[in-house]
Amino acid sequence: MSERTEINTLGEFGLIDHLTRNIELQNASSLLGVGDDAAVIDHFGRQTVVSTDLLIEGVHFDLAYTPLKHLGYKSVVVNLSDIYAMNATPTQIILSIGISSRFSVEALDEFYEGVYAACSKYNVDLVGGDTASSQKGFIISVTALGEVAPDKFVKRSTAKKGDLLCVSGDLGAAYVGLLFLEREKKIFLESPDVQPDLEGEGYVIGRLLKPEARRDIISFFAEKELLPTSMMDISDGLSSEILHICNDSNLGCVLYEEKIPVAEDTRNAAFKFQIDPTACSLSGGEDYELLFTISQEDHDKLVLNEQISVVGYMTEPEAGQHIITKSGNKHPITAQGWNHLTSG
Repeated sequence: MSERTEINTLGEFGLIDHLTRNIELQNASSLLGVGDDAAVIDHFGRQTVVSTDLLIEGVHFDLAYTPLKHLGYKSVVVNLSDIYAMNATPTQIILSIGISSRFSVEALDEFYEGVYAACSKYNVDLVGGDTASSQKGFIISVTALGEVAPDKFVKRSTAKKGDLLCVSGDLGAAYVGLLFLEREKKIFLESPDVQPDLEGEGYVIGRLLKPEARRDIISFFAEKELLPTSMMDISDGLSSEILHICNDSNLGCVLYEEKIPVAEDTRNAAFKFQIDPTACSLSGGEDYELLFTISQEDHDKLVLNEQISVVGYMTEPEAGQHIITKSGNKHPITAQGWNHLTSG
C-alpha cells in the first residue's frame, strides 16, 4: 500500500516548506518569493493586472472524478485565463488552500505537481500563499498577477457599434465532458463494480479536467499589432459572456448560430445525450476561450488564424441582443442561451 503521511506531522510551516521546497523563480519581476512575510514584485514600468478565484469542493469541482494533479493544473490555468483576457501576460500566482485531515501529504504533493506543471508551461512563478485547516472539503484560492504595456489592457466596456464579435477555439466541450463524468459517477455509486465507460470521449473530458489558457491568441495580437476593442474569457457560457460585453459597453449584438465553433467530437458527444451542441456552447461554460471584439478594419489580420471565428457583430443598444438560428429565426439571447431553449 502507498505511504500516507498525516499533515499534522509536519505542522503548518513544515507543510509550506515541503510543498514549496523546489521553487525556482523564472521571471525577473519576481524579486522575492516564498519564504518571507510577503512577496516583492517589480514590473519595471509596466502595468500590473490582478485577478483572484476561489474554488470550493462540491461547488466548483468533484473529487470523485477529478484527479488531484488535474485539479492543481486547472486551478492555476483558470486564473491565468483571466489575465490573458485583459491582454496581459501572467507572471506570478499566490495559492492558498484549506484542507481537512482526510488529505495526506502525498495527496497534496499530487495537487502541487499539477500546480507546478501549469506554472512551468505558462512561465509563471508561485510566490506565496497560505494553508489552513478546513472542517469539510478542499478550498483553493488562487490570485494571479500579470503585466501589460501601459494602457494596452483591454476591458469589457469598450466595444464599439459595428465591431466584429469573435471567439477563440471551440465551445461547449467542457460541459459535455461534465455530463459524461456525472453519468459515470451516478452509475458507479449505484454499481461500484461497473467500470467507467468513457471510451472515445477523451476530447470533451480533457477540456473539462485539463483546460488551457489562450496565451497563443494574446501572442498573435501582439505579433499582428492588433488590439481588441473589448475582451473577456468564456467561463460561464457564450451567451452570458456576450451579454456582459453588451451591457458593459451599452450595445446590442447579432450572433449567428452557424458561426459558433463546435468541435466534431463535441457535436457527436452531445448527440449521445440528445442535446443540442449549440445549447452546450451558449450555456455550458468552463471553456476558457476568449470572447473579444475588433474593429472591422482589423478583419484582414484575423483571416489566417484558424483558431479565431467571427460569430457576429455589435449593434446600437436599441436593437437588443439576438441570435439568428441556422433556420434563420431570430431569438433574444438570454443568460441561459436563448428564450427558445427555456420555453421548450
